[in-house]
Amino acid sequence: MLFVELMLLAFVLEIALGWPDKLFSVIKHPVVWVGSLITFLERRLNQPSSTHSQRYLKGVVTSVLVIGVSVVVALCISVVLPNNFMGWIIEAVVASSLLASRSLYTHVNATAIPLQAGNLSSARIALSHIVGRDTNALDESSIASAAIESLAENASDGIYAPLFWGLLLGLPGIAGYKAINTLDSMIGHRSERYLSFGRFAAKLDDVVNLIPARISALLIAIVGGSLAAFSNIVSDAAKHRSPNAGWPEGAMAQALQIRLSGPRVYNDKISDEPWLNPTGSYAQALDVERALRIYKKSLALTGVLLLLSVAFSAFL
Repeated sequence: MLFVELMLLAFVLEIALGWPDKLFSVIKHPVVWVGSLITFLERRLNQPSSTHSQRYLKGVVTSVLVIGVSVVVALCISVVLPNNFMGWIIEAVVASSLLASRSLYTHVNATAIPLQAGNLSSARIALSHIVGRDTNALDESSIASAAIESLAENASDGIYAPLFWGLLLGLPGIAGYKAINTLDSMIGHRSERYLSFGRFAAKLDDVVNLIPARISALLIAIVGGSLAAFSNIVSDAAKHRSPNAGWPEGAMAQALQIRLSGPRVYNDKISDEPWLNPTGSYAQALDVERALRIYKKSLALTGVLLLLSVAFSAFL
């Protein structure tokens, strides 16, 4: 049985309300709680004196514990809540906290506004909150590209993937996914400290995002009018450093007819990444606004599909 009604309600609540700042100041956010658990375990288990094999196994233990705790807590919430209107609302509110459509728009738009005004310094600061690369020396085109790439990739990781797992497994599914995704963002790096310890988390994140990343690319291609060029999206995605991020990024590049990805700087080192849609033009400030419009259309299409699914299930 699919949890369509729960995900539709959670999706609408998150778009309408997000996670209020006052609530965050009082109880923080579920992802913050998961992050605190990851930090606690990592500091105690990821010791430089351990061998690579030992650090890998400790990383597996950390991942299993974090995912297990998240799923069990979510399962307990689902079981304890009464099977009535109030119980559904509370469960939907909890599930909505694990979606990020509203906050993603807010953060990318915070980069778009100063960028269009020509205030590159403010745009760089805003961009630094959503990307991992050094933003200090980026020009207008590089800032625009980075913002659009972040929008496309995080639309998959922050919205479509949790929705996918929530539809299949309910609140425990969306909680388990967010735990995996948070593990990857915190310890799934290729740095010396996390190369072994976070390898399991990084691979697991790749696996759970395989289907959602391709769904997100399809949705972006449909609303962006680039469905006819989907073969190009598939080809570009295969060149990307990530098995999943290239799909939504490639779809956005085709929809906007710009080039994305390409060489960039991480930790003072140049990463020579291939271009997505290499024949496209270089991104400009207005392209970020265009990308946000495509993003909003993809959310609208998602809402319609969820609503149709609820209506269809009512007739079964």
